Amino acid sequence: MSLTRRQVTSAAVAALPLAVAAAGPASAGPRRRPRTLYIAGDSTAAQKYADAAPETGWGMALPFFLREDLVVANHAVNGRSSKSFLDEGRLAAILGVIRPGDLLLVQFGHNDEKSADPTRSTEPWTTYQDCLRQYLDGARACGARPVLATPVERRKFDADGNAVPTHGDYPASMRALAADERVALLDIQALSIALWQRLGVEETKRYFNWTATEQDNTHFNPPGAIAVARLVAGALLHRRVLTPRDVRRLGAEIPESWITWPTA
Repeated sequence: MSLTRRQVTSAAVAALPLAVAAAGPASAGPRRRPRTLYIAGDSTAAQKYADAAPETGWGMALPFFLREDLVVANHAVNGRSSKSFLDEGRLAAILGVIRPGDLLLVQFGHNDEKSADPTRSTEPWTTYQDCLRQYLDGARACGARPVLATPVERRKFDADGNAVPTHGDYPASMRALAADERVALLDIQALSIALWQRLGVEETKRYFNWTATEQDNTHFNPPGAIAVARLVAGALLHRRVLTPRDVRRLGAEIPESWITWPTA
C-alpha cells in the first residue's frame, strides 16, 4: 500500500522526540527561556508556611503583579542580614543557578541593624555596603541584573500620628551605593513610609501581623504583603527594570484569598 506525502510527513514527526517535534520549523529558532526574578532578603519578603499564618512576606504576593512567565524565585529567609545571608552560602546558591537576563532583587537592613549580634550586624557606611557589593558583583558576573531595594519600613508613629523612620542610615547608605554602582534602586523605605502615613495609626494595623495574641509592627498579613508587593512592582516599572508588558494588575484589587501558606 502506498502512502500519501501527508502521511509520510505525519509519521516522521510522530517518531521524533517530543521536545524536537514541539519545537516547530527550524526557521522559528529556539524557544526563549523565561526570565527569573530572584529575591535575596529577610523575613519581610520571605515565603511563610502554614504554621506562621497569617504572617505573609511581600515576595509571596509579588507574582500577582508580574506576567505569568516572569518567574519569582523567593530565596528570602527569616532573620537574615546582608552578612549572614552571605556567610550561610545563600547568595552562592543563587549564583549557582541564576542565568544571563535574570534579575537579582536585594533587600536587607532589618537585621543588619542588630548591633548586639555579630553574626548579622553590619555598619551602614562600611560593612553593609561591602556585603551588598558582593551581591552586585556576583549577579553581574553571571550576566544577570542586580537591583537594590531599601528595607520596607516598620509600623511606627509618633505622638502626633506621624509615621517615623526606623532604619537609621541603612536606606541612605543603599541609595548612595546604588548611585556609585549605577544600579537600579527601588526606594521601598520611602514608598512604604509614605503609604503608612496616608493610612494612619489605626488603619495600618490591618496591614501588619496584628492578631489576638501578637501585635507585630514589622511583619505583614495578606493585605500588607499585597500592598508592599504592589509598591515593588510599581517601582520595578518606574525604574525601567521591567516594561509595561512585564507587569499587571497594578491598579486592581487583589483578593486576600490568593495568598496561601503551604505546609513546611
